[in-house]
Amino acid sequence: MEAPGSSPAQGAEIETLVRVAGRIRDSIEKVIEGKTDVVDSTLTVLLAEGHLLIEDVPGVGKTQLAKALARSIDCSVRRIQFTPDLLPSDVTGVSIFNQDTREFEFRPGGIFANIVVGDEINRASPKTQSALLECMEEHQVTVDNVTYQLESPFMVIATQNPIEMEGTYALPEAQRDRFMARVSVGYPPLASEIAMLASHSAANPLDDLDPVTDAAEIRKLVGVVNQVYIADAVRRYTVALTAATRANNELALGASPRASLHLLRAAKAHAALHGREFVLPDDVRRLTGPVLAHRLLPSASAAMHGRSVTDILETVVSAVPVPQS
Repeated sequence: MEAPGSSPAQGAEIETLVRVAGRIRDSIEKVIEGKTDVVDSTLTVLLAEGHLLIEDVPGVGKTQLAKALARSIDCSVRRIQFTPDLLPSDVTGVSIFNQDTREFEFRPGGIFANIVVGDEINRASPKTQSALLECMEEHQVTVDNVTYQLESPFMVIATQNPIEMEGTYALPEAQRDRFMARVSVGYPPLASEIAMLASHSAANPLDDLDPVTDAAEIRKLVGVVNQVYIADAVRRYTVALTAATRANNELALGASPRASLHLLRAAKAHAALHGREFVLPDDVRRLTGPVLAHRLLPSASAAMHGRSVTDILETVVSAVPVPQS
C-alpha cells in the first residue's frame, strides 16, 4: 500500500538512501564486526540529524565505532578527549587578542566540525559538559556575545563509561536529553572476537578505510528522510508513549516533548533505511529503548525493588495500544 503523497521520484530517492547507507554500513563493519544492530542505530541517528551516546565498559570498541563512521564520510571530523581538566573554551573556542591588528580573533574549538567524536564525555566536569548544550540543540556556538553557526551535517558521537567506574561524572539530565539515542556496543560474539584478533593484531583497520560518501550527499539523504510520510495515528501513538512515561509511578522523570520529537524523527530515518516512504507504528515501538531509556529516571521505590529503567519502559510500552493500519 502506497503512502499518501508518495511518487516514483521519492521511491528512487529512498532506493539511493538505502544504497548509500549500505556502503557506510559495510565500511563500518570492516572495523566493528558482529554488531549490525548497533551500526544500524548509528546510521538512523545520523540521517535523523541527531546525536549519539555510546555507553559501555572500556575496550569494546566505542571509540572505534565513532571513528569508523567519521572515516566513512568525507567531511570534517574532530575528536575531543574529555578529561577532568578540559575547559569549556577548549570545546567551543576562545577569543584571543592579536597584538598586530589590535583586535580580538576567534579561535574555533573542537566542536567546529561535521562529526565531533567526544571520547569519554563523562570524565569531564559538568561545567565542561554543559558547553555542548547550545551546540547540540541549536547547531551554533556563542562566545563573547557573538554567535557562530555550525556547518551541516553536524553530529556529536559521544562515548562514556558506566557511572559506577572510577573518575566519571553523571551527565546532567539536560545533556542526556539532547542525545537522540543511546546504544551499548557490548562484547562481540566469540567468532567475531577471534576474527578481530587476526585482522587487528597486525594493523589498525581504520587506517585502510576510505570515504564512501560525503557531507553533500548526507545532506541530501537527510532531506529524503524529512519527506517520509507520518500518519496522524502514528503521531498520536508517539505522544501516547512518551506521555505514559510521565504518568508512571515508577519513574521520577519521564520523557520530554523533545523526546517525542526525537522518537518520531528517528522512526522516519528507520523507515527510510528499510526502504519505506512511510512510518509504521512498529518503527516507533522498536526505537523506544534507544531513544527513551537514557532520559528516564526510576523512582526511589522502583530502585529499591531492583526495577531497572529498561524493565519499567518495557512495561509502559506494552500497555500503550498500538494503532491498527
